[in-house]
Amino acid sequence: MSADGDMELDLIAVGAHPDDVEIACGGTLARLARKGYAVGIVDLTDGEPTPNSPGPDVRLEEARKAAEVLGVQMRINLNLPNRRLFDGFEERVALARVFRRHRPKVVLGFGGKTVLASPDHYQAMLITDAAVFYSRLTKWDEHFDGLPPHTITNQLSFPIALHGLDLPEASGYVIADMSSTLDVKLQAVRCYQTQFPANKIGIYSAVETMNRYHGLTAGFEAGELFLTYRSVGVDDLMRWASPTHART
Repeated sequence: MSADGDMELDLIAVGAHPDDVEIACGGTLARLARKGYAVGIVDLTDGEPTPNSPGPDVRLEEARKAAEVLGVQMRINLNLPNRRLFDGFEERVALARVFRRHRPKVVLGFGGKTVLASPDHYQAMLITDAAVFYSRLTKWDEHFDGLPPHTITNQLSFPIALHGLDLPEASGYVIADMSSTLDVKLQAVRCYQTQFPANKIGIYSAVETMNRYHGLTAGFEAGELFLTYRSVGVDDLMRWASPTHART
């Protein structure tokens, strides 16, 4: 796993803190990496301070191990302030620079609020939305260190909702099959021992149960839910609606 450089990526997932992306879409990232796609993670903050962590160095090492487990090619931390993360111009530009440098085709980020959880999640959603837009703007070179504009093909969002089935508003919902990487995802989440000590061990069963539920709704053993904000088109309705009966 690389930490920097100018590697071009197929997909970047953005979280507010280390462990957000693992919980929300770690199985999908692991499966895409195993299919040969270049996958990266951006953490906006180091997640510190937190009650059971001795400091940011430990949390960052947990993040490094988790990324290694998932098999992603790159993980970047923007070192924005945890607990004081707010959508602002400099925060938007910092993330847009990452998009311009690594030129992902797809960006994944937070969708909706996570009630009773960190408000950083919602701010991360706003920052990501703006950075996707800023990434493609021309005639604004002075803010982007000479990095050329880059248009991201698609943006999808993930909810972190382990305590209910209500979904944020979106144009549609996509379930990504991650049956083969569910165990890998759980292994990556377990890397965060400072965040999930013995008294929080229920997080693993909650994550697994939600992934198995979402997978079941789409006919998979396990799946992860993504929100889409544009209509999804098909060129062969039968192939999509009944793939085993479609004509070749």
